Amino acid sequence: MPGTSDDVVDALGRALDRLGIIDAERLGPTLELAWPRVVTGFAIMSKQTADLAMVGIAVGTAGTAGLAFALGYWSIVVLLGLGLAGGTVSLVSQNYGGDRSDRASLVVKQSALIAALFAAPIMLVFGLFASELIAVLGAEPEALRHGTVYLLFVTPAVLFELLNLIASRTYTGVGDTFTEMVVRSGGAVLNVVLSALFIFGLGMGVAGAALGTTLSTGAVMVVLGWGMFGRSYGGLGMEPSPVPISLSTPLVDLAIVRQLLEVSAPEIGRRLAQGLIIFPLLWIAASFGPVVVTALEVARRVRAMINSINWGMSLASSSLVGQHLGADEESEAGAYGAGIIRLAMVVYLVVAAAVILLASPIAGLFVSGSEEVAVTTTFVAVAAISAVGLGLDGTASGALVGAGDTRWPFVASLVGRYVFALPAALVGLATPLGIGGLYLALVLESFVPGGINYGLFRSGRWKVVSRRYRPSADAGD
Repeated sequence: MPGTSDDVVDALGRALDRLGIIDAERLGPTLELAWPRVVTGFAIMSKQTADLAMVGIAVGTAGTAGLAFALGYWSIVVLLGLGLAGGTVSLVSQNYGGDRSDRASLVVKQSALIAALFAAPIMLVFGLFASELIAVLGAEPEALRHGTVYLLFVTPAVLFELLNLIASRTYTGVGDTFTEMVVRSGGAVLNVVLSALFIFGLGMGVAGAALGTTLSTGAVMVVLGWGMFGRSYGGLGMEPSPVPISLSTPLVDLAIVRQLLEVSAPEIGRRLAQGLIIFPLLWIAASFGPVVVTALEVARRVRAMINSINWGMSLASSSLVGQHLGADEESEAGAYGAGIIRLAMVVYLVVAAAVILLASPIAGLFVSGSEEVAVTTTFVAVAAISAVGLGLDGTASGALVGAGDTRWPFVASLVGRYVFALPAALVGLATPLGIGGLYLALVLESFVPGGINYGLFRSGRWKVVSRRYRPSADAGD
């Protein structure tokens, strides 16, 4: 079987090379990093999608609308963690690529400490103001009740998820995406099983979905944490982190903290800019009723599942670009970045086309009734189109993040979402365009940043930026 797989990859590499998409010798390392992350992303995105479908069956539209409001806040947690983890993968990959594993280990420790500091106030706000957070989005009484319950039950998972993201990106930064795939995918399966048990078996409704997420996320943290401290997984095929967290080294290294925050802050801003726009969009959708709120959330879930491709492609871009820059191989880093972008565009176009063709059956998994299915079908098709923009945005910004160039992608995210997408949605609210404004917003929020970040990548300025963060630039070490 391994020989057959290698032959398939070789044949695919030659075909893509002839088409000018990616050089054959670069496809292997790209796929080796990408495919476990794609599986991981698909599994993780599937669990919330499954929760939405199960809540729709057990509770109805009020439950799915409430879940949509609560998941908006949960997405902020994930995006905040991804922003911090973006700085982590950049510094870990460059130091690991430059044979400074000791320094990479310190980066991981500082990232985990910062993640814990971020988690504490978020958990406090969720615990004290869950109802107010849902109410401000214009939720109707039943949706308000369901959304509040979900947010309260999922609060402990905030810390678990932030630490899981740091651990996952650490493994990606050192080129091991298999270990995190096994753990995170296993956690996703556990999430679906627990949610089904709590929702249908115990009749807990939305609370069951939240409890399933909390318990499974905690289990993932325990298993990943085992390897992050350098402990062996035995014969499971998973590996301990080669840059383990050590209790013997200083707890805090201020120089690394400053560098990590310098790289992460714009990436955190970019990720939050991606997530915060959902709140005005949900408020606008709520003005059209719970059916549109549900349709928008289904579209976002479907788009997130398509975008699991970026979990692999974007992180492969960050890791490979960062490692080659760490080894002072700028030309090779650029070649990897460009090839991964082209490869991602081909894959996204094919997947988006398939989802558009299947939009109506997909919508029928979440809602019933001809009107609900019709509205949701259109949203799903639009989401598939906008996912192509996310593919461009993710892979181009992934290369930039691998170089430590995170500031301009942050600006690109702001421009796309708040200069273009949000005004488009508001125009729909104030004119006969109606929910068409939401369709336009979904497309603009991905294609505008994608185009800007691709232009930044093409400019090559990220190579200059990366020179500040390479091991050779740290004269004090």
